[in-house]
Amino acid sequence: MKHKTYNLRLMATLRFLVIFLLALSLTGCDAFVRKFTRKSKKENMPKEEMVLEPQEYKPTMSKEELYRQYFLYWQSWQDELIDSLSHSANHKKQVSCIDQAIKNLLYVRNMLNPEKQKQLDGYLNQLTALQDDIKADVYGANFSINRTAAERLKMRILRDFSYNKAKGYIA
Repeated sequence: MKHKTYNLRLMATLRFLVIFLLALSLTGCDAFVRKFTRKSKKENMPKEEMVLEPQEYKPTMSKEELYRQYFLYWQSWQDELIDSLSHSANHKKQVSCIDQAIKNLLYVRNMLNPEKQKQLDGYLNQLTALQDDIKADVYGANFSINRTAAERLKMRILRDFSYNKAKGYIA
């Protein structure tokens, strides 16, 4: 019985070997080698030119566009300040908001003629005083007072320096 099983295994192995050799001879060695050879990835990559001198691209915006942009930034930071004075007790966020609001309002100031700059200086002084009050109020005892002052300043600045009101004063 063992001898018969051994012969069957030997015959199956021989058949497999014959089929494998037949397939190998029909496909050829070259096709077999190409099929299992790794292809280089560098051949398919697009070639790029090297940049020897980097160039800086500066966006060219008109004074009116810059005014609108910085005024919008100021308004966003002022809104964020009012919101932080209304809901949260995060002192660091409040200080950051007032700093950014003042910074953007200074950019707006630089685009105005001297007459309007003087008018905006009064609001900037009030905003700086509010900044000092916020920095001094570490424990949040004066949230409502500071929020009311920030809202009043926002309304006054929007009334006097919105783009429609200030477009004739942009220098």
